[in-house]
Amino acid sequence: MSLTVDIRKKLSDRNRKFELDVQFEFSGEFQVLYGPSGAGKSLTLRALAGLLKPDSGRISFANTVYFDSSSKKYIPPQKRNLGYVPQSYGLFPHLTVRKNIEFGLNNFFQLTTSKKTKETVSNLMNLFEIEETSESYPKHLSGGQKQRVAIARALARDPKILLLDEPFAALHADLRQKMREELKGLRKKISMPILLISHDPKDLEYFGTSALYMEDGKILNNRS
Repeated sequence: MSLTVDIRKKLSDRNRKFELDVQFEFSGEFQVLYGPSGAGKSLTLRALAGLLKPDSGRISFANTVYFDSSSKKYIPPQKRNLGYVPQSYGLFPHLTVRKNIEFGLNNFFQLTTSKKTKETVSNLMNLFEIEETSESYPKHLSGGQKQRVAIARALARDPKILLLDEPFAALHADLRQKMREELKGLRKKISMPILLISHDPKDLEYFGTSALYMEDGKILNNRS
């Protein structure tokens, strides 16, 4: 299975004009999209997740086309089988760990949680070893626990690929290394491709992977 991306998007505000012009293909188990801040990495991930609609191009994974400007096809975020974790983890502060994970599974008008949903959430909390935090709120969690909850919530809908946006960027150096170790451990538990974006060369060194190098809205070349 491969993720194929060929997109263009023009963005502007009062101070800056920026053009995203990205082409790459990813078919392995783990890939880093690497480059300086402002290169367009997060915009690219948002486009893959369906949160940013390109002006033109095509995005597909395996046998599913998520976006194709030529045929005017656009699948909205909630219908894409992609798990997306933003930089801030995106946890709802007013919901417990259990409710955060349940959120993506419950129908908006559903007042009760189904037995199947409860089982899915319990299995994920067990997988990520966060059962003891099930009734805790995000403000009481450690950085590692927040990351695990965010990934568990992303996996609740059974996605086929996981997208991680700068998962270590907001952490201090010691915690950042611990989170790398946590993610490496999680990779052994979940069998799916992971696309991670970073501007930290230590991520490339730790995960031992070549990178898709991005600058000024474009993939320039593969760098080790």
